[in-house]
Amino acid sequence: MKTVGIGIIGGGLMGREIASAFTRWCALVDMPVKPELRAVADLNPAALEWFKQIDTAELLTVDYKELLASDDIDVVYVAVPHNLHESIYLDVLSAGKDLLAEKPFGIDITAAQSIRDAAAESGCFVRCSSEFPFMPGAQRAFEYAKSGKCGRILEAVSGFHHASDLDATKAANWKRLSKTCGEVGVLGDLGMHACHLPLRLGWKPSRLFAQLSKGYPERPDGKGGSAKCDTWDNALLNTWIEIKSQPEHFPLRLEMKRLAPGETNTWFFEVTGTEGGVRYSTKYPKTLETFTRNGSEQQWQRTDLGFGVPFKTVTGGIFEVGFPDIIQQMWAAYLVEREGALGDRFGCVTPDEAVGSQEIFAAALASQEKGTVEDV
Repeated sequence: MKTVGIGIIGGGLMGREIASAFTRWCALVDMPVKPELRAVADLNPAALEWFKQIDTAELLTVDYKELLASDDIDVVYVAVPHNLHESIYLDVLSAGKDLLAEKPFGIDITAAQSIRDAAAESGCFVRCSSEFPFMPGAQRAFEYAKSGKCGRILEAVSGFHHASDLDATKAANWKRLSKTCGEVGVLGDLGMHACHLPLRLGWKPSRLFAQLSKGYPERPDGKGGSAKCDTWDNALLNTWIEIKSQPEHFPLRLEMKRLAPGETNTWFFEVTGTEGGVRYSTKYPKTLETFTRNGSEQQWQRTDLGFGVPFKTVTGGIFEVGFPDIIQQMWAAYLVEREGALGDRFGCVTPDEAVGSQEIFAAALASQEKGTVEDV
């Protein structure tokens, strides 16, 4: 296997998860490429301590530009607050490094367009992070929706829910402030999870009506005081989709919630039509539901899924997929596509798709402000 040197900027939760995926790379079968973590940069020296257990990570630094100057680094993964996306992503591209960027690909649409254009000009290989579509159930739902088995599509819903903000005593962090998370708030935080499959299916909304809401206006600041929180926490986007295969538009509802009672971390996707339907939720990770109609009889059928991931592994087919597995699958998709060997397998979010999601978010903000249906 060809070895690719990886650098991580941002050694927090996701940085550690990515590093863990690399250490288990031997689980993948027939891969043309192998990632090797060689450098990590984080402003907090304490965050770098964890990475000392990875022998190949020889460079641990508080200055990410030192990482970018290293000839040992081919690909850089960046997980930092949204307000830093544009400047750091552009620095990565200027250094001639390929990039796997975290969502939402910039704090707003202007930043996203700037990153996309710089990526095209640089010739670097750039994709955006989105791991949940690599779940076996998500893959099956995507293929079903793409197949035309639904007949005339009646409606669809795609979303991501969690309840981490229900706790009023949870300290405020950068995601609770518009200046660091962006005015889009939860749209930037969770929106790509909801938009990835619809955009890949060619379902970009032509117009939408948004209902955005906020949670607690203040939270503890972690220092004995309080901090004002001004980001949107929940979002319902009622959109209209127009596709060539049917004469009338159909509604697609996009849901993103930080305040969803009963949810820990749930991604879901559903499409229903005149002839069939499909739905999948990570709340029931092994279960795919499909709808069939035979004359006057209708039924929803449940299928128990195994380890049916896009990139084959040594794991037995009867076992279950978890979050570490789909992180690894996402990286496999990125690196294999970078090598030109993706074929017909599912790939990561493209720069154009990332900008497409930001166009949806911008229209949602305008809709919320004016109480109107907005063109996307």
